[in-house]
Amino acid sequence: MTASAGSLDTSPIVLKANLAPGVVKLTLNRPDQYNPLSEQMLSSLQREIDEVAADNEIKVLILAATGKAFCAGHDLKEMRARPDQQYYEDLFSRCSHMMLTLARMPQIVIAQVQGMATAAGCQLVANADLAVTVDTARFAVSGINLGLFCSTPSVPLSRAVSRKRAFEMLTTGEFIDAHTAEVYGLVNRVVSAEKLDDTVDALARTIAGKPADALRLGKALFYRQLNMPLSEAYQAAGQAMADNMLFPDTLEGVDAFIEKRDPRWK
Repeated sequence: MTASAGSLDTSPIVLKANLAPGVVKLTLNRPDQYNPLSEQMLSSLQREIDEVAADNEIKVLILAATGKAFCAGHDLKEMRARPDQQYYEDLFSRCSHMMLTLARMPQIVIAQVQGMATAAGCQLVANADLAVTVDTARFAVSGINLGLFCSTPSVPLSRAVSRKRAFEMLTTGEFIDAHTAEVYGLVNRVVSAEKLDDTVDALARTIAGKPADALRLGKALFYRQLNMPLSEAYQAAGQAMADNMLFPDTLEGVDAFIEKRDPRWK
């Protein structure tokens, strides 16, 4: 969480860039405030994410940030200025809605972490489908140090790492380093700062080179089956694979494999 106050910075709070066919990057752009999930940031992010989600040409969304921190969570000064139950419920509802949009959108979401990620910032990393971080980054769900248990960050965190590791982070508020985050399963890869852009770009391009229909079906099924009993999960997965087998690109991919040639996707 950040104690930043409002800024007079007039630059866009979220930067958008088309990096490659099928790949878009959204960059949190309030570096002096450690990119807090302020009311303005949440509104801007939600609007940009909704646009990406509705674009069938986009396969991969990269979430990045400027400055030393990836995201330091909610803006505490903004929150403290309005000690009202309804305001807080609305704020956390908006944040949860954004996180759910990222999880439910058909695009694959990659967090590109160039610095510290705390509280709701750590939540954003845990909530992404994939995450690549610099080796100097640190992660924490540190609200407990202020007397505020990071309840909403606990939702994706407890699904990304083991239960006991998540609970230790939540109850101690202590930081873990990038390599520990990789061991925990919070991030996929740890690289040096000079390799971060290239590593994320290569990962995004690899995914964007796959058939869109299969990626969308696969992401939806992956998250849907996680909370199903084993037999129901297999049933849902079998149905998904049967549907998938009849996609034109899948038939082309199988033919290409049999004929020992590269597939010609739509």
